[in-house]
Amino acid sequence: MTLDLGFARLDLDRERRQGLPEIVYGPGKTAEQIAAITTALLTHNTGPVLATRVTADTAGTVLEAVAGGSYDPEARLLLWRPASVTDFDVAVVAAGTSDRPVAAEAAAVAAAVGLNVTVVHDVGVAGLDRVLQVRPQLERQDAVIVVAGMEGALASVVGGLVRCPVIAVPTSTGYGAALEGVTALLAMLSSCAAGITVVNIDSGFGAAMAAHRLARAVRTRTEAHR
Repeated sequence: MTLDLGFARLDLDRERRQGLPEIVYGPGKTAEQIAAITTALLTHNTGPVLATRVTADTAGTVLEAVAGGSYDPEARLLLWRPASVTDFDVAVVAAGTSDRPVAAEAAAVAAAVGLNVTVVHDVGVAGLDRVLQVRPQLERQDAVIVVAGMEGALASVVGGLVRCPVIAVPTSTGYGAALEGVTALLAMLSSCAAGITVVNIDSGFGAAMAAHRLARAVRTRTEAHR
């Protein structure tokens, strides 16, 4: 079922199919368009409503028009009606301080859709002891999201330390030969740590959605066996 707003056709059936309402990508949309879309999603769905990559000025205008929302400036995320926290544990692990904005998006989106999120910052492989210090914490997770730029090596390191699914996010952090994240992307795709999932460059959102699908699959199977 769709809803035609003139400038957008909303997929109102997505919540039934995938467990979440359609999520709004902010860039390229006016504040008025975001407000109209989120209002419709809040009306026709029951789950959390999110708008990603929204600037602070646009967010302020939207929140004036659509009551009950909140804004995370680091994650650039608008949120209404967050999901209740489940027992699916996800750690978001950032290699460096420059990777924080992408890690913030991953953490905020994951928390908004109900995952139990822990954030670990600045444990890049240039100081390998830092990630080893948090190894016991990572081993207790149901999934780990690794956010890294430069050569992207942290994903392979974490992938070799933990048994849970690892979702790797290459970032555009780095000097010239980092190629705005392409080097990290290719390194993560070529990782010798088997089974790592790799999402798009700077896509903290994509990583959170991958974790959400994992959590939903586990929950569905658990409920089926009760």
